[in-house]
Amino acid sequence: MGWLTPLFVLAVLAGAAIELWLGERQRAAVVRHRGVVPEPFAASVSADQHARSADYTIAKLRLGRIGLGVDAALVLGLTVGGGLAALDALWSRAHLAEPWLGLAVIASVALMARLVSLPLALWRTFGLEARFGFNRTTAALYLADLARSLALTVVLGGPLLFATLLLMARAGRWWWLAAWFMWIAVMLGVAWAWPAFIAPLFNRFSPLADEALRQRIEALLERCGFASRGVFVVDSSRRSSHGNAYFTGIGRHKRIVFFDTLLGTLGPGELEAVLAHELGHFRLKHVRQRLLISVAAAFAGLALLGWLATQDAFYRALGVPTPSPHAALVLFVLAVPAFTFFVTPLASLWSRRHEFEADAFATRHASATELATALVKLHRDNASTLTPDPVYVAFYYSHPPPLVRITRLREQSQA
Repeated sequence: MGWLTPLFVLAVLAGAAIELWLGERQRAAVVRHRGVVPEPFAASVSADQHARSADYTIAKLRLGRIGLGVDAALVLGLTVGGGLAALDALWSRAHLAEPWLGLAVIASVALMARLVSLPLALWRTFGLEARFGFNRTTAALYLADLARSLALTVVLGGPLLFATLLLMARAGRWWWLAAWFMWIAVMLGVAWAWPAFIAPLFNRFSPLADEALRQRIEALLERCGFASRGVFVVDSSRRSSHGNAYFTGIGRHKRIVFFDTLLGTLGPGELEAVLAHELGHFRLKHVRQRLLISVAAAFAGLALLGWLATQDAFYRALGVPTPSPHAALVLFVLAVPAFTFFVTPLASLWSRRHEFEADAFATRHASATELATALVKLHRDNASTLTPDPVYVAFYYSHPPPLVRITRLREQSQA
């Protein structure tokens, strides 16, 4: 695999170059249209709000460029730069047996990655988001969230990682198949437990108090044939003024969750239309399709890892002289994104198609006009750019660009 080293470095650098080029296209498009509100939004978005959205987008792109450089340097430093090999050698002096040695090395890599990314994360929250009036997170809350996230990672991820390393070391050539079944079980278990046990560690979830709105939502659920464990409001305003709504849970444990910031922005008809769109994803089996793709991708990824872990050249090509289960796992996690990055446009296209289908479903069960006005408000209040670059959209956007999406909804409302 002497070809793997230059191919990997090329993939990392090419991916970074493409991201920089796309980011520059996006910045230029936003700057070019900063002074003119697109006509479909002129009645709802002021020139000042449009300019603020442009400035916010540009600021995020600038921060993203820094993050891109940091990530690329970290990946290359840990692999071909010898960082992982150095950590492995350092921990080997402790004479730990496997899989404890693997746990120590992987924990060190994870901690290093977190520490490297922390300054940018702090600036994003307390610099960029605060500058544009979105941040409401206090330093104490940020530290508490950080501690809870770390604790969850240790409690949930630690045993899973331990079991995976144990399988890699002792379960023979088909260890990856057993790991795949285990990962699926854990994924489903976390999805089941998330709404009732995990998410409340970070936020307060309260039943929707507005009786009229609750009845309207229940009528919509009945029309769409959707069963839910309730409609809840989350206190997202403790951290940010951004608004959103989402579903969580699986099976009969699904919950509908509105950000409290959203309830202050949208009217009852608009909330109903937004919820109808989300219901469309379930009724049209988009969520199931994405779950199946994730399961299939995990199967393929673990099968590939099962083969690569037996190839000494794989380790040497990525800067690790001594093969081991934990080195194989870390190298795989670091290397695969460099190659899967290039299928991003296909995933984005598939996602945008699903969004159009969910919009069409929503217009059959709620008002297309209300959905359009809700989306205008969400783009305005979240300071999302209304004038993205089309190539950037094609590569990255999981949702259709606002002008295309809202124009289509308004045409449907007049049909």
